Amino acid sequence: MIRPRRALPWLAGLLAGLAVTAAPAAEPRLATLDWSQAETLVALGAPPRAAAQVDAYHAWVDEPSLPESTLDLGLRSQPNLERLADLAPDRILISPRFANLTPRLERIAPVEALALFSPGRDTWTEIHEFTRTLGELARRPEAATRLIEETEARIDSLRERLDGDEPPLVIVQFMDSRHVRVFGASGLFQAVLDRLDLDNAWTGNTNAWGFSLVGIEALAGLDARLVVVEPYPAGVREALDDSGLWRHLVETSRGAPIVLPPIWSFGALPSASRFAELLVTALENDDAV
Repeated sequence: MIRPRRALPWLAGLLAGLAVTAAPAAEPRLATLDWSQAETLVALGAPPRAAAQVDAYHAWVDEPSLPESTLDLGLRSQPNLERLADLAPDRILISPRFANLTPRLERIAPVEALALFSPGRDTWTEIHEFTRTLGELARRPEAATRLIEETEARIDSLRERLDGDEPPLVIVQFMDSRHVRVFGASGLFQAVLDRLDLDNAWTGNTNAWGFSLVGIEALAGLDARLVVVEPYPAGVREALDDSGLWRHLVETSRGAPIVLPPIWSFGALPSASRFAELLVTALENDDAV
């Protein structure tokens, strides 16, 4: 019987050393107060160990869902510092909106502020940079590159499914029964519309996040198809049934309003892909009727 040869001591030592060198570093323990960061980390395969307002995240962002293992830190503006300290994260991620929390958070762990929708920046370019930065922080740069490439490819394929004769759209989200956010320039939804070669009927001013808060009467006269993004505030759906102004807008719209499930309008690539998928599918379903 031929016995297997034993590895020479020096070779065994070399192989062991290479194994140690090649072993990936432990994934960092990241906590975030920002939902766009949270959804991107999930898409990178590195969900945050802790996030703020987990239930509200699932109501407004919906997908990708956070795993049950993600600790809920409470309010984004007033996170539970004791719970955060117990987690002992390697880094705490915030948006510049909550920069006032930095002195308190820095007592627990280093703080990193990642911006999105900066004035004067191209939205799509900034989202790519945001994704790559999170990939570096999560030690998953290849996953970030893959997420960017797959999102671009997915939106390109969705654009090919459209006829090219779709009417202009006006995209809104209700704040109450008489006021909506209407989405336009500089926002995530506009960036996706541009890539789908779809027209936005709203050309009015928008804020840094790409929306304007208006009364629904401001939508009158727009030659467009209405797109409503959920969720509806409590009681609003019922109130709209009794609103003569809303019924008039629906009657003069270019087709029945499209109602989409929750999509985080302040999101990054996961929300962009989700919006494109849901919108194109809804437009296709109309064509099939």
